[in-house]
Amino acid sequence: MLLRKPYFPKPEENRMGDDSDLRAARQIFYTEKSNNLWTLMRNRFAWMNQYIDADNHVGAEVGCGIGVIKEFVHAKSMLLTDYAESPWLDVKHVDAMNTPFRDEEFDFVVCMNMIHHLPNAMQLFREMRRILKPNGYLLVQEANASFLLRLALRLMRKEGYSFDVNVFDESIILSDPVNPWSGNNAVGNLLFDNHEVFHANVPFFRIVQDEASECFLFLNSGGVTAKTFSLPLPRVGIAVIEALDRLCVRLAPNIFAMQRSIALQKIA
Repeated sequence: MLLRKPYFPKPEENRMGDDSDLRAARQIFYTEKSNNLWTLMRNRFAWMNQYIDADNHVGAEVGCGIGVIKEFVHAKSMLLTDYAESPWLDVKHVDAMNTPFRDEEFDFVVCMNMIHHLPNAMQLFREMRRILKPNGYLLVQEANASFLLRLALRLMRKEGYSFDVNVFDESIILSDPVNPWSGNNAVGNLLFDNHEVFHANVPFFRIVQDEASECFLFLNSGGVTAKTFSLPLPRVGIAVIEALDRLCVRLAPNIFAMQRSIALQKIA
């Protein structure tokens, strides 16, 4: 198939701006208030609310990046955590594969486009199993390595992908452990495309939602942490793009869908 060969650009080849500058990206998000980017982030987070009791649930986001989840997800209590030292974090220097939290501490945990950056996905799932309450939810938003996403990655040269790895083998390193900004954008597909394979390898979680999404809104968002050109659109223009995205993703997700939303429930 087209563009299926493993591809990993060198860091110096990156064509996007302000890559990994979380403070700058957060400031842009709040000061510019782009309809494009705000809608993108709203869509990536808002679906999670159906699994959260806003009055009673306690949760956390691991690898929270620019830390805007509280604009869109509502819970009684929610900790923002990351491996970084960002001032908006509630808990800093948190390794998502080995967190400092108590057993069965959370009703839900959010992973927003961060699993494909981790050296090992299975270690994450085991740690999430430990810190989630029985029947708790791991809410995952992750890259979908469709044809258009692979093409965009090759054009922008920010991150790469490889379908030639066993994501369920804990001895295999999926992404550079020294560089938290490296990433294998095929990891989400390798984990979730075949639900039977996932459940066979991760029997302590069950997939309760797996939906493809996002195409042209993503391409015209300007980027979340790394920045690129975008054409600002009014709300009516955003609505048209969203409708077009839904149509394209429904007709041909393997070509158009650049994201997927996955809800995993811990099996008690």
